[in-house]
Amino acid sequence: MTALTGAKNMLVNCAKARCGERVLIAYEPAEYGYFDADVLKTVVHMANDLGLIVKTVNVGFDPHATRLPPALRSQMDRADVVIFLARLGDQLRFCDMPKDKRIVVSFALDSGLLGSGFGTTSHGAMVALKDLITVTLAGARRVQVTCPNGTDVVGTPDMPLTGVGDTTVLRFPMSVFKPVPAHSFSGRVALCGFLTGTGSQYYDDYTMEFDGRVLAHLDKGRLIGFEGSARDVAAANAHYDRIAVDLGIDRNCVHSWHAGIHPGCGYLKDARDNYERWSGSAFGNPRILHFHTCGTYAPGEISWNVLDPTILIDGVPVWESGVFHPARLVGGQAVLDRYPDAASIFAHPDSHVGLDDLSMSQDIHVALAAVS
Repeated sequence: MTALTGAKNMLVNCAKARCGERVLIAYEPAEYGYFDADVLKTVVHMANDLGLIVKTVNVGFDPHATRLPPALRSQMDRADVVIFLARLGDQLRFCDMPKDKRIVVSFALDSGLLGSGFGTTSHGAMVALKDLITVTLAGARRVQVTCPNGTDVVGTPDMPLTGVGDTTVLRFPMSVFKPVPAHSFSGRVALCGFLTGTGSQYYDDYTMEFDGRVLAHLDKGRLIGFEGSARDVAAANAHYDRIAVDLGIDRNCVHSWHAGIHPGCGYLKDARDNYERWSGSAFGNPRILHFHTCGTYAPGEISWNVLDPTILIDGVPVWESGVFHPARLVGGQAVLDRYPDAASIFAHPDSHVGLDDLSMSQDIHVALAAVS
């Protein structure tokens, strides 16, 4: 497989682009350290090969963007398809996108991801699985989330009506299911070594790391406190205080959660090299589950990331220690039978999520706690 195959998957299978249509590619230059320059070249190449009328526009990066620039909105109005190879699409996916356009936000940040199983696996397969998970959760009576580091959260999903609680912007690759509202969930969440932003708004000190294991406790969708060393707990509380005051948002709201569903989503770098980039890509791997917190809206402003979750849906471990098993969903095996390439990627998942060292550190802290 090549990056061109991934680009075709995006344009044809996700955006439903057809020969002669106008496609606008809004890109963020590589100098910002987020998207690889080769991604733009590859998508433009494939769009031309498909007979699309291609226009590109440099949208840069504005950490405080809340609205589409008027000039960009005007260009979007004249396009049939809009592809965002830029964080701007992710930042505004819930609030400021025209509803009558096919708009795709890409989470394949470099040519390696675009050409890997993440970018090339049939988009239809991942959409079908996403929908199956949503239906399964909507009918579930009890869902429990655990992890090796001590997470234990239980609740009954109160899934929103069809079309509510999700974005009309198309994700590529499709890598998470519809967020599960957290207002009916309680328990503890073992944070995987840090707190970081969600890509909604960018602020100074976007990420803070902990010295040891920290548990976040929630009760019916409300943060009620942190557990860990005095230093870590104080740092976590100060972080929440600052972000909530600076942005004028509900400090203790735990809005929703979801897990990665795409086993081809491999993140080969260390998360600590660029947490912003990590949080905008690695979340699609089934080894990562994250909660949207701090703010009464998705995706909130601070994420809680859980490593290697087990998700029991009415007692069935649909996720088990970070491995998503589609065949354990009613109708899941039929999707795999229909899309052999998806079946293949699920049989050989990519385990790279950029957290190996942090995972080892957490294991050590858990072991020490057990000994003491």
